[in-house]
Amino acid sequence: MNFKLKAGAFMIAVLFLTAVFTPLIAANPSSTDLLGRLRAPGEAGLLGTDHLGRDVFSRLVYGARLSIVISLVTLFVSLALGLFLGLLAGYFGGICDSVVMFVVEVLLAFPGMILSLAVVSIAGAGMFNAVAAVCLVSWIGYARLVRGMTLSLKERDFIKAARISGTGDFGILTRHILPNVLNPVIIYSATNISVIITQLAGLSFLGLGIQPPTAEWGVMLSDARGYITTAPWLTIAPGAGLVFMITGFNLFGEGLAEAQYIGKEKSP
Repeated sequence: MNFKLKAGAFMIAVLFLTAVFTPLIAANPSSTDLLGRLRAPGEAGLLGTDHLGRDVFSRLVYGARLSIVISLVTLFVSLALGLFLGLLAGYFGGICDSVVMFVVEVLLAFPGMILSLAVVSIAGAGMFNAVAAVCLVSWIGYARLVRGMTLSLKERDFIKAARISGTGDFGILTRHILPNVLNPVIIYSATNISVIITQLAGLSFLGLGIQPPTAEWGVMLSDARGYITTAPWLTIAPGAGLVFMITGFNLFGEGLAEAQYIGKEKSP
């Protein structure tokens, strides 16, 4: 196991353990104490308090759990949609391929974050709409990847042999093509989740995603904008959390890709 894979796995494990044991680690993130507002780290709690006297450490920990959950939900929905449409487009071709790729090209004409902002602005602010908007953008990468691999795989000899033996389209897709595209898709997912985390936090920061007073890192950064000079710890804590999470998943994804490459190089 290479260093990037080890480091990424360790960072992700820390995040998941934090999410699992959140109630044991942190206090109520919504508990306010106006008399103890804007206390520096050490004066009141490990990371101080915010403008409403809420414990920053507790909000950071609960925000980690929420960020992980909604990011994974968004990832799985995007992956399932992209995988399904990519398989259909690549295997059946024709009109199916033309329609899917037309939609992909239209969506690719807009930057991902701009498209997400447009969707949420129309649908309305909220966690569900933010997740739906990011899913609308994120499935494109999976569809393109899976389509390209399916186009190549369906011409291979083992697929032709499966057709000759009487295996139907569904059987070929599920038993022969799907297992062969999963490995690259998993590696892509490990790095793509960082983009999803950033987009969801960005929407919350702009007031279009998760709404206050929910403990979420984008919301925390938004609340801290007016206190950057007087209470910098309010910005540093959620910012550091985002950097830690994104770095962990990026290292894990790069480590998986390198491990796969080295494995292929060593294989006879």
